Amino acid sequence: MLVGYVRVSKADGSQTTDLQRDALLAAGVRSESVYEDKASGKRDDRPQLAACLKALRHGDTLVAWKLDRLGRDLRHLVNIVHELTERGIGLKVLTGQGAAIDTTTASGKLVFGIFAALAEYERELIRERTIAGLASARARGRTGGRPYKMTPAKLRLAMASMGKPETRVGDLCAELGITRQTLYRHVSPTGQLRPDGEKLLAKGR
Repeated sequence: MLVGYVRVSKADGSQTTDLQRDALLAAGVRSESVYEDKASGKRDDRPQLAACLKALRHGDTLVAWKLDRLGRDLRHLVNIVHELTERGIGLKVLTGQGAAIDTTTASGKLVFGIFAALAEYERELIRERTIAGLASARARGRTGGRPYKMTPAKLRLAMASMGKPETRVGDLCAELGITRQTLYRHVSPTGQLRPDGEKLLAKGR
């Protein structure tokens, strides 16, 4: 069974999902199997995406118009597809830069494997840069300025690390030089941004 997901960023009526819906219907998705959100892609609270993922069953295929309609970022997208793959569910992207992705085919799985490798590479780069920066500061006798302060670099590392089975929260906090309270105020146990985290990244842009 094909299940579709569509999204526009604004809920004020200035944007519509008509183009996305038409593309999904042309691809064979039934109208009653299309889930729709009107929210920024960076928001965690997308109830229809959550409902869509919950409704999918083994053997189904999730169909999206473009990659940016589905994931907040590459890491989030990779996590979604890993979860779907473990459940025996495919992903097909109809257009845009991710149009080659169809995890129900061998070539599509290969393309997504490259995406996953890039996401892991990005995570490791962030980790290495953060650790190097902290070590350099300690070598100069600095402890990072104000204690327990979260920075955009630390937050990105925390997002990449949280939710992974091998991550020990205590060790992560010690590595970043923050408290558990500071960590959980900015990011959830599954690595999702919380309001304080969103504000911090917005200031860093």
